[in-house]
Amino acid sequence: MSRLHRSRIADFQEVLGEPTVALGKLRDLCFSGIPFDGGLRCLCWKILLNYLPLEKALWSSLLKKQRDLYSQFLKEMIIQPGIAKANLGVSREDVTLEDHPLNPNPDSRWNTYFKDNEVLLQIDKDVRRLYPDMAFFQRPTDYPCLLILDPQNEFETLRKRVEQTTLKSQTVARNRSGVTNVRSSSPLKSSPNSLSEYEVLPNGCEAHWEVVERILFIYAKLNPGIAYVQGMNEIVGPLYYTFATDPNSEWKEHAEADTFFCFTNLMAEIRDNFIKSLDDSQCGITYKMEKVYSTLKEKDVELYLKLQEQNIKPQFFAFRWLTLLLSQEFLLPDVIRIWDSLFADEKRFDFLLLVCCAMLTLIRDQLLEGDFTLNMRLLQDYPISDVHLILKKAKELQDSK
Repeated sequence: MSRLHRSRIADFQEVLGEPTVALGKLRDLCFSGIPFDGGLRCLCWKILLNYLPLEKALWSSLLKKQRDLYSQFLKEMIIQPGIAKANLGVSREDVTLEDHPLNPNPDSRWNTYFKDNEVLLQIDKDVRRLYPDMAFFQRPTDYPCLLILDPQNEFETLRKRVEQTTLKSQTVARNRSGVTNVRSSSPLKSSPNSLSEYEVLPNGCEAHWEVVERILFIYAKLNPGIAYVQGMNEIVGPLYYTFATDPNSEWKEHAEADTFFCFTNLMAEIRDNFIKSLDDSQCGITYKMEKVYSTLKEKDVELYLKLQEQNIKPQFFAFRWLTLLLSQEFLLPDVIRIWDSLFADEKRFDFLLLVCCAMLTLIRDQLLEGDFTLNMRLLQDYPISDVHLILKKAKELQDSK
């Protein structure tokens, strides 16, 4: 370990060792990248995302309270409906008095159950595809949720719900000659070349993607105004990965609950990007995309005019960059490094606009030479993978204001 690295770790330990963490100092340190060693990043992110208060004496009681609350959510939103489903066939005679699947009342528990299934299927499809180039999300977690996996449980888990629903939704398509072919939308029938993507793990195990699925499902249930929007899986993925690989096992064990609350706090700040009706408002995504271009115009008018002339609108590429906090443009370790700086940004994601500008100016020569097609390809599959170079450039843009 280099001397510089050791001294950076010591700087972090000093700030985090105080009874009250000095937020300004911590932000400055985190902005330049947080060492993974000793679980520093996991701890700093929890503070920067307002999950842990600055007073350390409050940590243990807060963590206990939040983690208990999360267990409560699991019981109410996954276990209870699962028990209701499992017990359905037990007493037939009073089915008319009770709720039943054909009850037309919109408040009916069944109605809610079927609506939830639509959301669940979308989440399921998205979380199975998280970072396909990494084995991590397909691997079993060391800390499966015992509440859910208790062998005594006969209830329907989220996995069972998905399997049941996808089996039922086999669609029958008749072609013109009257031959019927059954197209299964089941994720379980994978084609031979999809490797072992959907291998079912043995009883008592669950893959990391299943944990992420639960976090997103509970978030959708608790936030019906936004529920689940495609792309949220890309926001929760790096958070969960960071917490689930924490070198300290007493933190790692609670990665699910901690990720849920940090994700909720992060979404409170960026959810406007996901809400269509807010697109054109000051907090919406359109405003932010325009801001990328107006900043570019300030910093590099020649490049700005070139993109304008080719009619390359910011929504063609900046929508994804901004909404997903660049999580799809880089490899996961690089995304995590960028997020160190974004979470440390006091003005909350103003720095993201500068990072987007830096990304444009770093490929300016190619963009100035390229035609529309070539430039679109560059912007949608960004060529520079050295994020330190990008962050350095963004910092220069910030300092030159």
